[in-house]
Amino acid sequence: MITGASSGIGKGLALEIASRGANLGLLARREELLNQIVSEAQARNVKAVGAAADVRDIKAVREAADRFRKELGPIDILIANAGIGTSDHATRLTPEHAANVIGINVLGSVNSVDAVLPEMVERAHGRLVAISSLAAYRGLAKSAAYCASKAAVTAYFESLRIDLRHTGVGVTIIHPGFIKTDLTSGRQAKMPYLMELETGVKKIVSAIEKEKAIYAFPWQLATIVRASMLMPPAMYDWIAERNSFRE
Repeated sequence: MITGASSGIGKGLALEIASRGANLGLLARREELLNQIVSEAQARNVKAVGAAADVRDIKAVREAADRFRKELGPIDILIANAGIGTSDHATRLTPEHAANVIGINVLGSVNSVDAVLPEMVERAHGRLVAISSLAAYRGLAKSAAYCASKAAVTAYFESLRIDLRHTGVGVTIIHPGFIKTDLTSGRQAKMPYLMELETGVKKIVSAIEKEKAIYAFPWQLATIVRASMLMPPAMYDWIAERNSFRE
């Protein structure tokens, strides 16, 4: 089951996983685009079912998961990918904007997990995958809501990983850097180590197959970000202010 499957990383994951022979339950808000992805996946000789739903709608996500189980069988892997990456300067950031980002990125992940976890625990089998971001590690300029949402996603799934030890349900948290998608297209700001979608998707799928607890990439940017966590605030603020990735 993949959320946010109609474009970007979600679409890439759907088609890559279909090419490896797995059946797919795909969820996204944009039904027309979603149907196209379903058709492309089916052309790879796998079963694929689409459900148009907003991940903020608890009932709709549960109904989609129930439909997937009915038509495809038990859900072995959830990839909680649905998310938005809008930006705004602190002086222009509104509560409504922040609520929208956090509602989709965080609560959407919570709703998705709720729709699959009871059945996974009952079967003592399954894997929860979160598509977080390297932006989860520290705050970035003009990205308060986005960074907060990804930090919350990471902490939420890490807590799940601890709670679910010995249940047969594993957790993988993915921290991508910059990948060429609709969210990054058109930006004038420099995005270091910008990666092609196909390359990024293959790395994510490989990490899931290897059942990694956490996977951050590309390694160069991940190393820089992790090193920044050791910097004193004054040093980090000075560097971050001069290296904004948002217009």
